[in-house]
Amino acid sequence: MERAKVYFTDFRTGTGTNIQKKLERLMLKAGIETIDFDRKYAAIKIHFGEPGNLAYLRPNYARTVVDVVKSMGGNPYLTDCNTLYVGGRKNALDHLDSAYVNGFSPFSTGCHILIGDGLKGTDDIEVPVEGGEYVKSAKIGRAIMDADVFISLTHFKGHEGTGFGGTLKNIGMGCGSRAGKMEMHSAGKPHVSQKRCIGCKLCTKVCAHDAITVEDKKASIDHSKCVGCGRCIGVCHQDAILPASDESLDILNRKIAEYSKAVLDGRPCFHISIVADVSPYCDCHPENDAAIVPDVGMFASFDPVALDKACADAVNAQPAIQNSVLGEADHEGHDHFSAVFPVTNWKVCLGHAEKLGLGTMEYELVTVK
Repeated sequence: MERAKVYFTDFRTGTGTNIQKKLERLMLKAGIETIDFDRKYAAIKIHFGEPGNLAYLRPNYARTVVDVVKSMGGNPYLTDCNTLYVGGRKNALDHLDSAYVNGFSPFSTGCHILIGDGLKGTDDIEVPVEGGEYVKSAKIGRAIMDADVFISLTHFKGHEGTGFGGTLKNIGMGCGSRAGKMEMHSAGKPHVSQKRCIGCKLCTKVCAHDAITVEDKKASIDHSKCVGCGRCIGVCHQDAILPASDESLDILNRKIAEYSKAVLDGRPCFHISIVADVSPYCDCHPENDAAIVPDVGMFASFDPVALDKACADAVNAQPAIQNSVLGEADHEGHDHFSAVFPVTNWKVCLGHAEKLGLGTMEYELVTVK
């Protein structure tokens, strides 16, 4: 496979330009205008940030992407799927509230927000994964799969489970419905916290397999009947039903690649990654620790594998910020991500994605002034 082109611009600006104009120029140089957007629905996958976290991408980046898509006749919308865990984005109403609090609104971004897997995280569609070794049919948010064009807009940062959270993580994990996220994170089934359960029986009403029973005002799940769909997690107002998180990190990385394959196959796609505020943890945390390296710049490509590799290489080329977890870590002979999280190996995801035909780790970096 020939080298993929990854386009890059830094954050330096002068009189007559700004970062948003540089992002627009980057997108055009990278070839986004070759996509037919005319009257097409374009999903822009972004992370709206967990309330309390300030490292997420500013809405201004989204506005720039939206304006470019609109200028080409497209109908863009911002999207993300609900989370598997307890927090500010567990259902669509809370998710929208969190997005608005963090500055994402039709007024600031120029388009609407659609939560990909619906109110309770159950509005998904099963998408076959060609060549999948761990996932034969991925559970993807319906509003994401309904799009004619898919664009990822990613905040590149560290991640405690995958080494870093890049384009493939944004796509694969981010586009999975609640059931999809559970499939990636777990080889097991959910369980009930007896302390939290109040016996309301809402979970029994959504279980299509009669796996949940309630006795003495406490629910329990029969794992011999449970198929791991995650619907019970979505309806529980007490956050009493908890997912298992027992999958190995290498398999998690490979499943993310396979979910990305399901999302991207069969339609035009374009990818943007912003390497700034490179916090050590995922933006899903309700806090963000200090950045581990200085801000790098903005990257764009049609190849998500090459894009992630280029961003990882760029971060690894930066000096560690001393007052950070990386600065405090023993990272001699390690890349920055494995220094912060020694149990992770981000190359597993990229290698599996390459095997699936999603792209190549071999790239040519094209600098855009």
